[in-house]
Amino acid sequence: MFRWLDPYAKPETLYHFCGRLLPWLLISAVLTLLLGGVWGLAFTPADYQQGDSYRIIHIHVPAAIWSMGAYSSMAVAAFVGLVWQIRVAQWSVLAIAPVGAVFTAIALVTGAAWGKPMWGTWWVWDARLTSELVLLFLYLGVLALAGAFSDQQRGIKVASLLAIVGVVNLPIIHYSVEWWNTLHQGATITKFAKPSIDASMLWPLLISLLGFALLLAALTCLRLRSQILKFEQHRPWVRQLVENN
Repeated sequence: MFRWLDPYAKPETLYHFCGRLLPWLLISAVLTLLLGGVWGLAFTPADYQQGDSYRIIHIHVPAAIWSMGAYSSMAVAAFVGLVWQIRVAQWSVLAIAPVGAVFTAIALVTGAAWGKPMWGTWWVWDARLTSELVLLFLYLGVLALAGAFSDQQRGIKVASLLAIVGVVNLPIIHYSVEWWNTLHQGATITKFAKPSIDASMLWPLLISLLGFALLLAALTCLRLRSQILKFEQHRPWVRQLVENN
């Protein structure tokens, strides 16, 4: 069923494919983030309870959602790499991990900045906050394990196992506000039947979500190209590429 994906398992083909996608993804990400940011920060009305401080939602929510989206993608790549021994899938784990870690760090920092005026403190050991912090440690653990072995392939396999096991943290993050009494507010845009947010605030937030998704894809493509060159540097096609540039 997925035979059409077979050519992209070849490092050279995937390298050039990511190269073709990269400028379009970057341009789309920048334009979308500018539109969502300007609209959300300058033109949406103030919240009746939180005032203007809620506007950080246009950074915090997309970063938090895609920190989990990136981890899901990394775990899928890890599974494919381990089960079918596809090298580019294994390298994708190393490409996604640092990007996901940065998104998670952004979510934690912006969440703290949002929580200070709302809760009166920068940090509480709230279930949502704590599980998001665990997500950051999982990303860092994957990166640390990948570089902890003299045999790089063995390191990637061990890191991939951690990535797969760590998936159990994702439903904890998502449902933590329902399973436990927490300071963190409940779902807003994920309640598709009736989002708990006015349309004037929802649309710029959705645009920001799209922008972060495009940025995640662009950065992943960029890093994956670097990983391919790193592991394929002895191949004739890489030498030819270096000579031509």
